Amino acid sequence: MLKINNLKFAYNNKKPVLKGINLELEDGKISVVLGKNGAGKTTLFKCILGFVKPDGEILFDGDDIANMSRTNRAKLIGYVPQELAFGSLTVYETIMVGRLSHFGTFVSVEDKEVVSRVMDELEIGHLADDIVSNLSGGERQKVAIARALAQDPKLLIFDEPTGNLDIQNEQLIFDVVKKIASERKIAILIAIHNLSFALNFGDRFFLMKDGIIKYTTDKTSINEEKLNDIYGVKAKIYDLDGTKVITVGGIK
Repeated sequence: MLKINNLKFAYNNKKPVLKGINLELEDGKISVVLGKNGAGKTTLFKCILGFVKPDGEILFDGDDIANMSRTNRAKLIGYVPQELAFGSLTVYETIMVGRLSHFGTFVSVEDKEVVSRVMDELEIGHLADDIVSNLSGGERQKVAIARALAQDPKLLIFDEPTGNLDIQNEQLIFDVVKKIASERKIAILIAIHNLSFALNFGDRFFLMKDGIIKYTTDKTSINEEKLNDIYGVKAKIYDLDGTKVITVGGIK
């Protein structure tokens, strides 16, 4: 699976954004990156995806992904970004784009089955013939997630995937992602701002501050002191019938 060793990066030789990141992901587990805006979360994702070229190692099953072709990397890693951009394709066509690294000249029966399955999982089958640009923000977000799932990757990266969704659809997305991680045994790396959702959703947590991962922990070891340090706020963690709820009472 993915292993990162001493990853460093700076934009245009300016102040470093990443200052020596080390992390390792597990198959079938959901890893959550937490941190304030500017901590380096999105830049970390860009490095893994090959959008920028960092110093250090990013290994996938022992192979350096810097030496992989764009097609091979697309077979391994799916991505749902914060900012969504779609052309004038239908929902079905947009999700089929996620299969490009798998088929050659013609779309196969398997490709069609995969696309139909992920549309059903995300409850957007009824939108198949709609133009994506005409959909609501929440619907477009679910199409983006479906497109990434259609790649059938070994690692899925989500950068705030539920930002435009209401509570019901937010829960749907989290349920689907947990099911995929469990059943397909693929790794999930996700950034979430909703701390309560994150704590109940994730298996492993990387808490980032000022370009480093300051804490690596599981949910049982996340405490108020660590959250206060990372976010600079007065956080409180409550247990309500087995569900963790985090409140923020102000600035430290």
